[in-house]
Amino acid sequence: MTEYTVEFVGREESITVSDKETILKRCIEEGIAQEYSCRVGMCLACSAEIVEGDVVQPAARGLTDEEREDYALTCMARPESDLKLDRGKYPPSIENDAATGGDAAAADD
Repeated sequence: MTEYTVEFVGREESITVSDKETILKRCIEEGIAQEYSCRVGMCLACSAEIVEGDVVQPAARGLTDEEREDYALTCMARPESDLKLDRGKYPPSIENDAATGGDAAAADD
């Protein structure tokens, strides 16, 4: 088991997370106020922009393949390196959906 440092940009918060646990799980254990809802990689409430580092998140179904390179769903993401994350940053598919008032998932049907 390898442990990595996860630093939250713009906050005085950092945690140590093993490669076997999710970032969200560790946030909850450490009392970090990370938003979340479904905990299954679909709602995107726990989204964070990856500023630096790498994660693995095979079950992050709410993100497109391209978005997985730049965004982490902390409920699914496990670190593969030390990380810098910007919490509360949402991927373009959500931002675009909010701007148009539509349902991004429905647009794909």
